[in-house]
Amino acid sequence: MKPVIALVGRPNVGKSTLFNRLTRRRDAIVVDLPGVTRDRHYGEGLLGGHSCIVIDTGGLEPDTPKDIFVEMARQTEQAIVEADAVILLTDARAGLAPGDRAIAERLRRLKQRVWIAVNKAEGLESQTAVAEFHALGLGAPVAISAAHGSGVSDLLESVLQPFPRGDSSGEDAEKHPRVAFVGRPNVGKSTLVNALVGEERVIAHGEPGTTRDAIEVPFQRGARRYTLVDTAGLRKRGKSAGAEVEKFSIVKTLQAVEAANVAVLVLDAVDGISEQDAHVAGYILERGRAVVVAVNKWDAADKSARDRVKGELRWKAGFLSFAETLFISAKSGKGVNDVLRAVDSAYAAAMAKLSTPKLTRSLIAAVERQMPPHRKGYARPKMRYAHQGGSNPPRIVIHGNSLQHVTDAYKRYLEGWFRDAFKLSGTPLRIELRTGRNPYADRKSK
Repeated sequence: MKPVIALVGRPNVGKSTLFNRLTRRRDAIVVDLPGVTRDRHYGEGLLGGHSCIVIDTGGLEPDTPKDIFVEMARQTEQAIVEADAVILLTDARAGLAPGDRAIAERLRRLKQRVWIAVNKAEGLESQTAVAEFHALGLGAPVAISAAHGSGVSDLLESVLQPFPRGDSSGEDAEKHPRVAFVGRPNVGKSTLVNALVGEERVIAHGEPGTTRDAIEVPFQRGARRYTLVDTAGLRKRGKSAGAEVEKFSIVKTLQAVEAANVAVLVLDAVDGISEQDAHVAGYILERGRAVVVAVNKWDAADKSARDRVKGELRWKAGFLSFAETLFISAKSGKGVNDVLRAVDSAYAAAMAKLSTPKLTRSLIAAVERQMPPHRKGYARPKMRYAHQGGSNPPRIVIHGNSLQHVTDAYKRYLEGWFRDAFKLSGTPLRIELRTGRNPYADRKSK
């Protein structure tokens, strides 16, 4: 098993910057504002032959009032319990703060193995930078610069030295669904993720915009593995233009959709379906991702609200008619188990392998039932055979003659035909037409 390393400390000491350096990715949002990271955020770190799992956490503020910062502290303490070792980040520029002492005392009570990293030490003499942090009584502090990389390799080598070296080439390469939960703020995405995994894995709070990053949650049910990705709520562009952190959050959400196999579009039964919901749905469709529609808070909606939502689904999101729609309550758990079943079905459709003979036979049957319209003055399109050109989403390539004259309506007919024939529910389907070159087209009549 890979060792698990938790990064903890006060807000704005550079935990996310160190996380990004250790994982060699830019998965965590880094903005010079306290409190940007709120949930536990996992990534894989690698140094030489050592591999590990790194957890980025929200800033611990021991004396903060109640409300969301209490939830952040719970998330951080859960990460400490899960970890094999803890790196306590401090700030060389700010010096030893009362918050550092309080966090160090908590770590002592939890009896975790702790390393103190004195960050932002670039340009400072190492011994001077770390001198006052010996007072924390948790071993020799190490001067580092997460932004520039100095001292980071030595720190991680020291942290990982007691653990056996893992073979990074032997990782389980089994494919499994990546599922992004997307939608407007406060529709219940985090509550749904927590309900699926059976614990408070991500912060679920009544305040809109609680989730700012795209948080990956590895999850297994039975023998089936998933990566669930809780994302920031997508607001109207005009409402986020002035908020730097929120702009980063939107980018992370769009990247999460791009990297996913299945997107669960979470809607609010009480508030109804907004234009913004339709825009989010359109983006998912544009990226070609399989979709499950989860209408949350169904138990809180009265009959008129339920009827209104069903009508809005037809006329505002009718282009997602291929997706399964579930009416659920993430808070009570009603219908939640159906979400993974629908995800499995959509994932299977998105990744389906379609043989050329079966596709071609289905194409011939579709044309026999309804031929492509014949446009006056042009040769009638002739479809000869079909093959699969890709997956996630499935792409069917049809070859023939004069296919440039096939109408959009006929392409939609073929899309529905193939969807029914191969049970491709839950995923978009792309039809690509390729016309063979006419060998006589360039001959001049004698």
